[in-house]
Amino acid sequence: MAFAIGQRVTGRITGIQPYGAFVSLGGHRQGLIHISECHCGYVKDIHDYLKVNQEVNVVVLDVDEYTGKISLSIRCLEHVEHGVELNEHQHRHYWTNHRVNIGFKPIADHLEGWKAEALRQLDQSQTS
Repeated sequence: MAFAIGQRVTGRITGIQPYGAFVSLGGHRQGLIHISECHCGYVKDIHDYLKVNQEVNVVVLDVDEYTGKISLSIRCLEHVEHGVELNEHQHRHYWTNHRVNIGFKPIADHLEGWKAEALRQLDQSQTS
């Protein structure tokens, strides 16, 4: 089965680590619910929310095109269940694209400008 970002699927928790829970999605496919995606708000212990062999409904957040790793979320569904539809700006997902190899060059290109702006703002705050 091919998975698409935003797709809702059902799976079974196969293992839990301090950083997240592994979910069997069938057909020898497995995804990960990161601890930050298992519940809205702060999660001290993932075991308070998820148990091994528990069946869960999740949303596919990302499918890494090279490794095939699937990132999952329960948190997205909590918003929907409470009548709050998410738009693309409410849920931030940080990703990498292995085809783009620019390293730290954009930071180096902007660094001097950022420093000058910070110093200008600091001078303004001290004179106010």
